[in-house]
Amino acid sequence: MPINKLALVRYTTIDNCLRNRFRKWTLEDLMEACSDALYEYEGITRGISKRTIQLDIQNMRSEKLGYNAPIIVTDKKYYSYEDKHFSITNTPLTQQDLGTLNEVLDVLKQFKGFGYFQELTGMVTRLEDKLYKQKHKGKSYIDFEKNELLKGLKFIDPLHKSILQKKTIEITYQSFKARQPQHIVFYPYLLKEYRNRWFLLGAAKKGKSVMILALDRMEHIKELHGEKYHTAGFEVTKYFDDVIGVSKMPGQSAQLVVMKIGNAHAPYILTKPLHPTQKILKEEEDGVIFSIEVIWNFELEREIMGFGEQLKVLGPRRLQRKITSRLREAFEQYKSQTPD
Repeated sequence: MPINKLALVRYTTIDNCLRNRFRKWTLEDLMEACSDALYEYEGITRGISKRTIQLDIQNMRSEKLGYNAPIIVTDKKYYSYEDKHFSITNTPLTQQDLGTLNEVLDVLKQFKGFGYFQELTGMVTRLEDKLYKQKHKGKSYIDFEKNELLKGLKFIDPLHKSILQKKTIEITYQSFKARQPQHIVFYPYLLKEYRNRWFLLGAAKKGKSVMILALDRMEHIKELHGEKYHTAGFEVTKYFDDVIGVSKMPGQSAQLVVMKIGNAHAPYILTKPLHPTQKILKEEEDGVIFSIEVIWNFELEREIMGFGEQLKVLGPRRLQRKITSRLREAFEQYKSQTPD
């Protein structure tokens, strides 16, 4: 049974509601939630009838879509999942779905050898693995890096659409340091992934200041239809070219960082450069001297310290002193511990 786009938005919204067990959901609540979702994602302002939501619940319960959702009604008015771990997103693919995906996979494979499509390699391999697991009841022989508990992934698609369509949005955001969430009118420019976390580059309406927001700290986003979009005054796709990670302040300039890595760990640096600007300056008997040209940020320090005693910063001197100080503080923490 094919699902149209609007119905899928409703099914997904109902699923999100019923998975939230901190609240009781009436039919009217589900109607309101679906209306809000259709307005947010599709710009549809007309309301949704009670009959439509009742049919949606009936379809989700049935085998028509393959969901078989265990939706129950308590006190004759509150809807919930009987199985608190259930979600339609965990529903196995149908044979029709598998056939369609295999056709798509065959098409993508044809482009893997072309230079313009080199980035497809990882995506095609992941898709192959998903289909293999579905066909062989969960068995897989590729273990991809993933973080299934990461929050905020649901915002990737709407944020991507907002960027492409140049839409101003309002983000309800609470940083780790803030006691209360704040509402930010925001112009989104670029989505960035780093170490399995997602970030949004853009500018706040207030002051037009460039900001980088973590998706896992977002609580809600909505499109502001009457708010004019402000385009970026810089090359968005090159914004992170001079950094490791995502931490960057406007006006920061890259600097040459020279380091020496011991022979035992030199292959890790040579086969997986810390940054595209990496250059090998000199090979010595006890190690390799190399350089990168990047902005000094937290991620750079963390990368350096991750190599421990095998990596030494030769310049700039300020960075060398900072790493020395951090290593000394780490040593003092262990030194102060009372032996067992």
